[in-house]
Amino acid sequence: MRSRVAVIGAGTMGHGIAYAAALAGCDVRITDARADSLPAALAKIDGLLEGGVKRGKLTGAERAAVRARVATEPELRPALGDADVIIEAVVEDLAVKQRLFIDVERTAPPDALLASNTSSLSIAAIAATLAQPARLVGMHFFNPVHVMKLVEVVTHGAASLPAAERAVAFARQLGKEPIVVRDSPGFASSRLGVVLGLEAMRMLEQDVASAEDIDKAMELGYNHPMGPLKLTDLVGLDVRLAIAEYLYKTLGKSQYEPPRILRDKVKQGELGKKTGKGFYTWSD
Repeated sequence: MRSRVAVIGAGTMGHGIAYAAALAGCDVRITDARADSLPAALAKIDGLLEGGVKRGKLTGAERAAVRARVATEPELRPALGDADVIIEAVVEDLAVKQRLFIDVERTAPPDALLASNTSSLSIAAIAATLAQPARLVGMHFFNPVHVMKLVEVVTHGAASLPAAERAVAFARQLGKEPIVVRDSPGFASSRLGVVLGLEAMRMLEQDVASAEDIDKAMELGYNHPMGPLKLTDLVGLDVRLAIAEYLYKTLGKSQYEPPRILRDKVKQGELGKKTGKGFYTWSD
């Protein structure tokens, strides 16, 4: 039986997770409180499918089959329906996620796996308002989801072993390489990656080198597939700022303090690829 997946949030990560799940043969429903974001999510998925065909990764028939497995639903209750796996990918705001999961728990099938795609917030804190916090785990995917292999499965004190094991199994079903990490600020990936990204921004502020050359130093010198500034543009400068502020507040370490250039760019609406400009200028 194919897994039935509900993805809450139609943004970059939401539609990316939905696409990866559909590629793996899952039936997927995407829902979002902003119903007008759902057509845009489908358009993004259509673009990814078209790109897959052009690169010879998918046949026309495969594209049609994947697309047929993706649907949208503006209302939460029918979206969750008979889902086996429910993944939240909304804004990185603890209160928003807590309120959402209260509604999800009331609505979701009792045996559905509940997962948050948060990249840094405490899973235990998100789960604290639930009647059954053991149902919730973290499943931190990476952008672009259909390309990036890593998934962080985040456990917390109240999380059940079966929930974590199901999350690991589901990640593998999607062709991912899961790692299991304990709930702590930033988990493993953000705690390390944010430091590198923020230091690259400080170097740019200090005119040490251009954005292109800072990135090239890591790509060619350390064999990183993508430099930290280009990666920040893909993640979103607003997302990176929110994570940095959270880590700075919770860990109190100076290396997590957001640099002025990041705050200024977010204030100016330069959020990276999704707005056409961040540390680079982007065009479709």
